[in-house]
Amino acid sequence: MTQSRRTFLKKSAALAGLASAFAISGTRASGQITGANDRLRVGVVGINGRGQSHISEFASMSNVEVAYLIDVDSRLFAAHADRIEKDRGYKPNTVQDLRLALDDKNLDAISVATCNHTHSLNTIWAVQAGKDVYVEKPCSHNVFEGRKCIEAAEKYKRIVQHGTQSRLSTSRLRMVEAARSGKYGTLKIAKGYCCKPRWTISYKPIETPPDTLAWDIWLGPAPMQPFHRNLVHYNWHWFWDTGNGDAGNQGVHEYDLCRWMTGKTLPNSVLSFGARYVNEPDKGFKDQGETPNQMLTVHDYGDVKILFETRGLVKKDTPWEDIVDVELYTDRGVIKGDSFTPYDSKEKVKLDVAVESLDGNPFANFVAAVRARDRSMLKADITEAHPSCALFHIGNISWRLGETASVENIRTAFGDDPIIAKAVNDVIKNTTDALPGLTDPQFTLGPKLAFDPAREKFVNNPAADKLLTRDYRTPYIVPENV
Repeated sequence: MTQSRRTFLKKSAALAGLASAFAISGTRASGQITGANDRLRVGVVGINGRGQSHISEFASMSNVEVAYLIDVDSRLFAAHADRIEKDRGYKPNTVQDLRLALDDKNLDAISVATCNHTHSLNTIWAVQAGKDVYVEKPCSHNVFEGRKCIEAAEKYKRIVQHGTQSRLSTSRLRMVEAARSGKYGTLKIAKGYCCKPRWTISYKPIETPPDTLAWDIWLGPAPMQPFHRNLVHYNWHWFWDTGNGDAGNQGVHEYDLCRWMTGKTLPNSVLSFGARYVNEPDKGFKDQGETPNQMLTVHDYGDVKILFETRGLVKKDTPWEDIVDVELYTDRGVIKGDSFTPYDSKEKVKLDVAVESLDGNPFANFVAAVRARDRSMLKADITEAHPSCALFHIGNISWRLGETASVENIRTAFGDDPIIAKAVNDVIKNTTDALPGLTDPQFTLGPKLAFDPAREKFVNNPAADKLLTRDYRTPYIVPENV
C-alpha cells in the first residue's frame, strides 16, 4: 500500500507541483510539539455533515490551524474555506485526495469525518505519514481494520483519538463507578438502545457521478459500482459495502458505554435477530437499503451480557418513540442516568459515588495529548475504540449469516431471561405496531456464534471469519502488515 501511495504522489506531483518525497522522519509531526505556543496544523478529511463540527472545533482553538480541507466533493470547498478566512484570517488548502495532504511535512494531524468504509484506511495512511489522527466513530468498517489501526498507532508512535465522546461525560462515568462499586448489586446485563427514526430511503436511479465528485476515491476500499444518490452523502450508512447500519452509526456510542460499564472487551458468543422493514408496502416492505433497521443482539461474556436494541421504526408521540440510552441491570435493580431503582421498591435512589469532573471536549483532549505526546491522556484511545466497534461488527455478522425464522423460534433462541425476553418482544411488537396490516412479520435469526476474544476470530466458522474483513480494491488496501 505504501508503494502505491508513493507511485500516486510521483504522478500527482507533476500536475500539482507537490513534492513527492515520503519520509516520516522528515515531517514536522514526527517531532515533539512541546509548547502551547507552537501552532498545530490540522487537515479535516470529509467536510460535509459531521466534518463541519470538526472544522469549527479546531478552527476555534488557540494556536490550531485548519490547514487543509480534504473532501472528494469539490463543491464543498469554497463556502468552508471562505468562512475560515473570514473568521480566522487565513485560507486553508483544499484537495480531494488525502494522499496529497499527507505529503506536506508541515501538516501535523488529520481529523477524519468521512464514510465508515474509509475511516481505517485514512487513519493508517496518516500514521504511516507521521501524522496524529482524530477519527470519527466507528474507527473501522470491520474487525480486521480496527486491529490494524491499533498496530499502526503503536508502530509509528502516533496519537489516535476516537469520536466516542461519551468517554468524557461525568454523568456516564458516574454510572461506570456505580456499576463497579458493588453498592447497587452485581451487574448482570448492560443494555444499550439505538432507537432513532430510520424509515425508508426509497430508490435512487443509477446515474453518472457529478464531475465535482472523485467517485473512485469515494469508493476507496469498496468494490467499483455504479453511482446513485442514496450513497452520497448520507444513506451509505445502510449499505454493507460502505456502512454498518445504525448499530455502527449511532449505536457505537452506546456500545462503547456498555463495554466501559461492564469493564469487558469482546464476548464468548454473539446472537442477533432482526429485519429491514420500511413504510412502503407497495414495494414489498423493502427499499434500496441493505442493513437491518430492527435488530436485537446479545453478547455473552459468561458472568455478564451486553444486550443491544437497534430499532428504526420509531416516531414521536407514539408508544415507540426514539430512545438513545444505556441502562444497567444488576441482581438488585436498575442503574439509569443518575439514579438506581431497586426491583423491590421502584423508588429511585440518587447514585452515591464519587467521580472526577470531565471537561467533555474530545477535540481539546486530542490536541492536549498531541502537544504532550502522551497517549495516556486520551479518553477514547484507539485501543478502546476497536473492541467497542468490534461488538457491533460481530453482531451484524450473526444477522448476515441468518435465515428466516418464526417468532416462536426467535423467542426460544434467546432464552427465558426476563430482561432479554422483554427486549425480544419489544422489537417484534414495535415492528407490527409500526406497520399496520403486517400480520406475519418475517425476521432473520442469526446463528449463535462462538467467539475467541484473544484471537479475534470465530470458533470453527470460516464463513463468519470471512466477514471479519473484506476484499479490498487496489490501491485502497488495508494491509496485513502496517
